[in-house]
Amino acid sequence: MLVSLYGWEYFDSEELLAGPADFLITWVLPAVAVIWFWMQRQATPGKAALALRVVDAESGSPLSLAQSIGRYLAYYVSIIPLGLGLLWVGFDSRKQGWHDKLASTVVVRAKTRGPQPVRFPHG
Repeated sequence: MLVSLYGWEYFDSEELLAGPADFLITWVLPAVAVIWFWMQRQATPGKAALALRVVDAESGSPLSLAQSIGRYLAYYVSIIPLGLGLLWVGFDSRKQGWHDKLASTVVVRAKTRGPQPVRFPHG
């Protein structure tokens, strides 16, 4: 998509951002997509494929918009010190990374696994 907008010179550029479309494609759209998945599905496609959900750490309820945004931004905090915040999951009793702790979220297994019965609305 970036090549179609800017041409192959985009990859030779020394600039961090090549324009407003670059900013939207590189920073805004991924954030919106991930936050939308957390709000609507409680999981990104990868977590959903593994039957995992991201929920509020205290109540187990779906994330609020503020928690979703906070969790997304906290990923940067987790990544900065050589990914230590992500590796923290392996040492934490609740398997929370720093981004989870900062946003008060936790990843849990979904209750329903395997094939589910098909239900049709009566009409």
